[in-house]
Amino acid sequence: MKTDVKMEKQMKALAELVFISEIVLQSKIAQKVGKRLPGPHDRFDHIEVWCAIQSILAAAGNVSKILWPQKKYAARGEYLRKLLNVDKSNLLSDRKFRNHFEHYDERIEVWFEKNSSAVFADLSIDPFEPIWDRKLDNRHRVYNPLTQTLTFRGESFDLAAVLNTLEEIRLKCRPNALQ
Repeated sequence: MKTDVKMEKQMKALAELVFISEIVLQSKIAQKVGKRLPGPHDRFDHIEVWCAIQSILAAAGNVSKILWPQKKYAARGEYLRKLLNVDKSNLLSDRKFRNHFEHYDERIEVWFEKNSSAVFADLSIDPFEPIWDRKLDNRHRVYNPLTQTLTFRGESFDLAAVLNTLEEIRLKCRPNALQ
């Protein structure tokens, strides 16, 4: 019986180490691809920018799922947030914006069901507000390199803040991580 308890504690410690190491890995991935985002005066490869953005959102989503998991694993998330001193209402707790990208197919379906307009703009890299058509829900995915802001149908998300938040969490993982 003592051996079972000892083995269970070791497995929990190993699982904790694996989860924290995954948080570190995902944070490093986001930081690395974040460096590929263009500055305001940089030349850029359009596809490379969107690859970087999607990678950042996926990495942030993966960290979010570890720290704010499904109800079935809620205790694990609560334990890890407490261990790492991550506030329950942290920026990463809301996966809504990442879901706009992950479930883009559904967003397209709904948009075309509800809209009769042929005006549709997507994958813009643009620091300016539209001049002619101010209806922002026609602009699906827009990246502003001046502010590092990502916008989806008029709703904005600060990628720089996401990268900063991931870095803060990664630093909190240091004492408990393999990497």
